[in-house]
Amino acid sequence: MAGHQLLAGQLALGPPAWTNAFSSKKAAVTSKLMGGKREETELDGGVRLVTSSYDYNFTADEAPLDLIFHCQGTGDNVNVKFDVTRPDGETIELAQRLEQGLQNADIRLSAENDGRDAAFGFLKAHESEANLASLSSESLRSTEIIFNTAREGMSSQFKALKGHYTVTATSMLINPDTDKIEKPYVVVTGSVSGVLGTDNMKRDIFSGLVAGLKWALFIGLFTSIVSVLIGVMYGIISAYYGGKVDSVMQFIFQIFNSMPVMPILIVLSAIFKPNIWFLIAVMVLFFWTGSVMTVRSMALQIKEETYIEAAKALGASNSRIIWKHMTPLLIPYSFASMALAVPAAIVYESSISLLGLGDATIVTWGQILHDAMQGSAILNHIWWWIIPPGLLIAIMGMAFAFLGFAMDKILNPKLRTR
Repeated sequence: MAGHQLLAGQLALGPPAWTNAFSSKKAAVTSKLMGGKREETELDGGVRLVTSSYDYNFTADEAPLDLIFHCQGTGDNVNVKFDVTRPDGETIELAQRLEQGLQNADIRLSAENDGRDAAFGFLKAHESEANLASLSSESLRSTEIIFNTAREGMSSQFKALKGHYTVTATSMLINPDTDKIEKPYVVVTGSVSGVLGTDNMKRDIFSGLVAGLKWALFIGLFTSIVSVLIGVMYGIISAYYGGKVDSVMQFIFQIFNSMPVMPILIVLSAIFKPNIWFLIAVMVLFFWTGSVMTVRSMALQIKEETYIEAAKALGASNSRIIWKHMTPLLIPYSFASMALAVPAAIVYESSISLLGLGDATIVTWGQILHDAMQGSAILNHIWWWIIPPGLLIAIMGMAFAFLGFAMDKILNPKLRTR
């Protein structure tokens, strides 16, 4: 699924952070530490030492999954060191790396990948020889050591050392003119994340739903406005000219109105490379029939009004009568049809995307549901990947449906109550 940006380092398939409220053992929440304290020290020969430190208050009962430092570096020789100071005052120098020939490149140091040996060295300093005999640096996650209370037996049981941790990244920049470190931040990858959790590709589902809202409104409103306007003009022209023109136009209308939209949409999407404009065009091609008969019946009444006859007697052209005298009276009644057509467009697009035939270059709620289906979300009980997009499709549809019913009751003379 193309689309939304996430916190780098987020866990895959993480439940929402608020699920902690229903758990006896609190999991660490994924968080991004930014705006840390930055200090620069100039050493001999113009070498600069840039230190960025971040405070992290650890209050969970379970260790985070990872601790990751990110920055963008430029220079021929950039040396970066990453360490953590625990609440008990002990410092673990997790990793150090020398990067060469950088040009605004991403630098990433992970406690789990780059600091595993250092964390295991800290474990050796506090664990007994008997317990260490059956362990290796691959036996435990680095964070299970970093956030563990230092004691004998810490390798067999995790006891959270809660309190304030200081994450420090120190960069040595040799050339003061060209070497630099920018946009530093630290990501604490927890077992729970965000408002609605993450999917199997570490993408934040809430961000995807927000991005999908834009496309749902665009698809629904654009499709409904264009199709209803076409239907309104079609109905007016059919009623005004009457006779053979009306018969031919009604025959064409019946053909399009009798066609099953969803099967045709599926077949066309499977044959041609789908994109959002193609889907909108196909929906408009069939949705315009929705308002034709209502508008035609109203236009037949307006056509017989005396001011229409007066306009003809004064020599007004057919196009002037249609555009100046009939259309302005009928356009307001099309607003209800527009509102009622929005849910249909959203549901059709979501259905096509759910089948994997939608536009994969944008984020839509149907695309999120398709990814959930591909990721076996139902079988694995990953409810936060399925329920939110499904609910939003239903809520959006009901909102516009209720709006359409209300507008129809207000604007339609036969249904008007006030």
